Amino acid sequence: MTVLVPVLGDQLSHGLASLKGCDPADTVVLMMEVAEEAAHVRHHKAKIALIFSAMRHFAAELRKAGWRVDYIRLDDPENAGSFTGEVIRAAERHSPRLIRVVEPGDWRVEQAMLDWQTFIGCPVEILPDSRFLCSRDEFASWAAGRKELRMEFFYREMRRRTGLLMDGKDPVGGKWNYDAANRSGPPTGLKGPPLPRFAPDAMTNEVIELVGTRFADHFGALDKFSWPVTAQEAETAAAAFLKDRLPTFGQWQDAMVRGQDFLFHAVLSPAINLGLLDPLDLCRRAEAEYRAGRAPLAAVEGFVRQLIGWREYIRGVYWLEMPGLAEDNYLGATRPLPDFYWTGKTDMACLADCVRTTRDNAYAHHIQRLMVLGNFALLAGIRPQDVADWFLVVYADAFDWVELPNVAGMALFADGGRLASKPYAASGAYIDRMSNYCGSCRYKVKLKTGPDACPFNALYWHFLDRNEDKLGRNMRLANPYATWRRMSEEKRTEYLASAEAFLQQLQNADAGWARHGQSEQNR
Repeated sequence: MTVLVPVLGDQLSHGLASLKGCDPADTVVLMMEVAEEAAHVRHHKAKIALIFSAMRHFAAELRKAGWRVDYIRLDDPENAGSFTGEVIRAAERHSPRLIRVVEPGDWRVEQAMLDWQTFIGCPVEILPDSRFLCSRDEFASWAAGRKELRMEFFYREMRRRTGLLMDGKDPVGGKWNYDAANRSGPPTGLKGPPLPRFAPDAMTNEVIELVGTRFADHFGALDKFSWPVTAQEAETAAAAFLKDRLPTFGQWQDAMVRGQDFLFHAVLSPAINLGLLDPLDLCRRAEAEYRAGRAPLAAVEGFVRQLIGWREYIRGVYWLEMPGLAEDNYLGATRPLPDFYWTGKTDMACLADCVRTTRDNAYAHHIQRLMVLGNFALLAGIRPQDVADWFLVVYADAFDWVELPNVAGMALFADGGRLASKPYAASGAYIDRMSNYCGSCRYKVKLKTGPDACPFNALYWHFLDRNEDKLGRNMRLANPYATWRRMSEEKRTEYLASAEAFLQQLQNADAGWARHGQSEQNR
């Protein structure tokens, strides 16, 4: 009798736990393109195309390897439109004795999976995702009894467990973290090497046509689509990063340059999150570059920390905190998401460029996301659920488990500090130091208040002032609050009035768009 193995769009790994131990002769692999997942938020067109193309290529690889694949395309007239509906239909076709599936990355999808056995009437086995180094149960055990969850301590445990960048029991170089060496602002003319791009083949072009027709009103562009959609293409991209970008990745990883969308970043997160690349393997290869003298320790440690530290930590926090994390709003932010997050039509050069690269590429690097797009939403008091939905929509690497904790916990402090020890709030001075945006901006970053001043400056103090009851005792904000309290009453009033004037202008602009039906969210 048949074993039915549903494989989701972010589980495209040949070593997937649900496939291990199965005999291709009595196994049916079920893969499903369903409208519910493509549109439960209005995903970027390029993100949908990437996932569907990668799925179709993976199905072809499975067939070539001898597996029987039952593949449901989005345009199949019988498509039920949901994972549950398609699993029920597949059970009717194949009469399985067992349904075997790997746990999903979305709490919402797992809740549906837990009902499959009731609907279908055969056993459903939900397996841990062995592609992660730390299981959900192991993370919960690590977190149990801790007053604070801090990534740095978790990261050290992962270094010890994997042996990455270790000399016996000690970290290579004598330090666990070299982040302080990875914060250089950009010199004039900074450019990264060309990013490997992959011309769409016939299968991908078919998907692009489908997405362009079916999701024409979704955000984002398809004309620049060149993401790797197979493990082989992803490996080509990984090899190019390790050779050409890793040596200078660390120094410039926080830098932002207008029009330079990728600089020295790996841009591998979509492939990693789909399952086309093994993050532990990437870390071992990066370590080999350091051991061979081809990449500096600070760059390699920063890359390793993102994968076995932050990525694993974020996933653990997601499953620990759900479902409450999705509704957290510790700072009581209620302002709606400004329309320029969709249109890019703002005089703030930093925000305009970050929205542009997001629209063009379904990508922006981590500092653009955190310290421009996230920072503005934090300072302006944008409702966390609106911001989280936007981030989930627009980025090719955004899946619920990784996007929600990063946005709600790290960028917006909506969880009250369970994930991060302080809000990542910054004035225009930070953006000026780490980018070349300010020189071409209509606003003046050196001006602190008034209609021509960088809005981040007054918004920063407005944020601290309105949240003092909740943040005033945070030790990591002691210096900013001390500075605020030393200011004259006149100066504080000037900052608050300037911020209020900008926020009112923002509200009026968005009301105008809504009133005249001109919102370009879906263009």
